[in-house]
Amino acid sequence: MYNLCLLTDSYKLTHWKQYPPGTEYVYSYFESRGGEFPQTVFFGLQYIIKKYLQTPFINPKQARKFTQSHLSEDYFNYDGWEHIIDHHNCRLPVRIKAVPEGYVVPNGNVLITIENTDPECYWLTNYLETLLVQVWYGCTVATLSYYIKRLIRIYLEETGSPELIDSRLHDFGFRGVSSVEYAGIGGAAHLLNFSGTDNLAGITLAYDFYNASVMPGISIPAAEHSTITAWGEERETEAMGYILDQFPTGPVSVVSDSWDIFRACNEIWGRELRQKVIDRPGTVVIRPDSGDPPEVVIRVLNILGYAFGYTRNYKGYKVLHPKIRIIQGDGVDYQTIESVLSRMKYKQWSADNIVFGMGGALLQKLNRDTQKFAFKCSNITINGHDRPVSKNPITDKGKRSKAGKLKLVLENVAHGSCYSTVPLDCPGEDHLLTVFENGDLKLDYSFDECRIRTKTDTMYWV
Repeated sequence: MYNLCLLTDSYKLTHWKQYPPGTEYVYSYFESRGGEFPQTVFFGLQYIIKKYLQTPFINPKQARKFTQSHLSEDYFNYDGWEHIIDHHNCRLPVRIKAVPEGYVVPNGNVLITIENTDPECYWLTNYLETLLVQVWYGCTVATLSYYIKRLIRIYLEETGSPELIDSRLHDFGFRGVSSVEYAGIGGAAHLLNFSGTDNLAGITLAYDFYNASVMPGISIPAAEHSTITAWGEERETEAMGYILDQFPTGPVSVVSDSWDIFRACNEIWGRELRQKVIDRPGTVVIRPDSGDPPEVVIRVLNILGYAFGYTRNYKGYKVLHPKIRIIQGDGVDYQTIESVLSRMKYKQWSADNIVFGMGGALLQKLNRDTQKFAFKCSNITINGHDRPVSKNPITDKGKRSKAGKLKLVLENVAHGSCYSTVPLDCPGEDHLLTVFENGDLKLDYSFDECRIRTKTDTMYWV
């Protein structure tokens, strides 16, 4: 069990001694200041609150001993934490407001605010920054997945069937992240946008922390290299045929490049197992796993198209026989997906023919600066007087922070609504809702709610 007293950065252990005398309340906010994508999908705060803040383990004695050794002095705020234990029964005296999870918000807008509710605990607001800022991860994965969905749907709109979109990006990322916790958070974030996943940790988190009512992620039986190479190269046809026998109905994915992907597609799938594939009630999904993705995908499509035949849809693009498809799962990131789909369109192949599997690039090849997340103090109350505060570094105007107490409103609703951050006393309904206050979780979102919010935004894609 984690001691909440130590779930912070070292320098925050000393900040209680640095605020101006008479400080009673500290108010801070969290935002995406910019980044690779113009909007941010908000997701992951409820997990942090439930796991770390709702029923925290607080041990000031352990933390004081640790701090004395770590900082070589007794700088730990022992009395402050004892006050929380004695006067609040370990229930944190803070108020956290946030945009509903699953919302898609333009960058530069407030997503979370936090303030202490007990003037004796002014130091607690920014003490919790270290934990709260980690919401960047769920937000960033959800945002990346969201924009990949937009990209794929463009090509489905142009060349095929947009209704297939939910299954077009599959999460292969469990093994590609640094921890089981990140696999869970990132895996659940991806599932806001797509239904396909092999990441069981993400599904589990959606159930355990977001009250998922139905299975949020689906997959199919699939081969890996060990289940093919165990048979030996000379028995590759037998290995693939055996897999079809073991899974006689429904979709099944078979990695086919253990030796020669083009020979496998041409000779094994296209000749020796062709009739078996056609007669089988289900789709066989061929998985290339090496080489230059655009080049390999086009060549595999051409081979399979020749062997199994294809039709042209009403948009004029080629669609393989319905019993055969491709999943590209090697070297996949946003740019790879775009280059593969662009090449397919140029060669008159519909995007209906392919699914993508994305691993480390979905869950690990990103950081807090991907969307430039920041947590800053914007208001301080000293001896009963509110004072807006901000930073404005001369060396980087992009790091200028907001001042005062804030809210998120919708403006110009009649002409197409847009979120805007304004001072708290300005007109307009605040879309930041109180989610946690004095130890109580005030809103408990279901995963279905979060997913619907994100999906609703896609209705307005052009």
